[in-house]
Amino acid sequence: MIRILIADDSLLTRTVLRDIISRDPDMQVVGEATDGRQAIEATRTLRPDLIIMDVMMPVLDGLEATTEIMAETPTPILVLSASVDPLGSRNAFQAIRLGALDVLEKPKGLGTDAFEPLARTLLERIRVLSRIRVVHHYRRPTRPTPTPRDIPSTSTATARTLLAIGASTGGPKAVMQLLNQLPLRNASILIVQHIAAGFAEGFATWLDQDTAWKVRIAAPGDRLKPGVALVAPCHQHLTLQQGVVVLTDTPPVNGCRPAVDELFSSLAKDGHAPNTAAVLLTGMGSDGAAGLGELKAAGAYCLAQDELGCAIFGMPRVAIERNAVDMVLPLTEMPGLLAEILAPKS
Repeated sequence: MIRILIADDSLLTRTVLRDIISRDPDMQVVGEATDGRQAIEATRTLRPDLIIMDVMMPVLDGLEATTEIMAETPTPILVLSASVDPLGSRNAFQAIRLGALDVLEKPKGLGTDAFEPLARTLLERIRVLSRIRVVHHYRRPTRPTPTPRDIPSTSTATARTLLAIGASTGGPKAVMQLLNQLPLRNASILIVQHIAAGFAEGFATWLDQDTAWKVRIAAPGDRLKPGVALVAPCHQHLTLQQGVVVLTDTPPVNGCRPAVDELFSSLAKDGHAPNTAAVLLTGMGSDGAAGLGELKAAGAYCLAQDELGCAIFGMPRVAIERNAVDMVLPLTEMPGLLAEILAPKS
């Protein structure tokens, strides 16, 4: 039985969430909180498997509650946002920085066409996130210093000018950490992050505002630019063809659109592999493993996140099992290695 705590000051929202959760016989709402302080206390006493957390609440908001919970009683947290626009969703991404695992739009419009897909997605995310073991996020974290590493000689044949990143569950925070600790270089970045519908633009805006990199949603016809990171939009595959961004509506790959495999494979086919460092981060399933193998065979330098640091060791594990990576590293060590691989600023 998955035991769930709902933290939201809206009675209507709590009622809707209870009704959705009651559809699954393996899920149970064990408590409700109407403010952040109550959420902290309920987490201490009830020890739920997952918390559904609103951000805007009285007494203590969702950000403060997330900080306290992750410091004292680490629990998987799913943040619900009333808005998917970049400004409205910023607090939700800040909650992810503080330790929450994922963000979804609040179910609304009961009886509308949009409600049932949101309800199904909510139940699916509860099942996935409740199984994740989370760790303490202390209130005053220290940023680890990236450590340069010796790089196999095959990786230094050419200066890499492109960093390709693929991630899924647990990825938003991992991507943020990576970009935040990676020195600005004369390199371009392409990112495929599996994320709930509507939140890709908010994710890009969050990265743009909180890292030194210029980050935005990829658009058709974009070209690679040093210091610029392009994020795949929702519901479209991000590919590079003849050096130009092409977005496609072709069927999902590995059940995903955008798919990491589509990006990685396009880079291998377009001749970018010798100039590419590719990173596969935390996520469920196998997306990215096949494309990473293509990139490695074509001369790219390929990294996978280690098991200990992954929220879900799915995508990296499959890539490692297929011998599609050159090195497996903790996230904290990747910036130091990438700083040596990527072309330095002139």
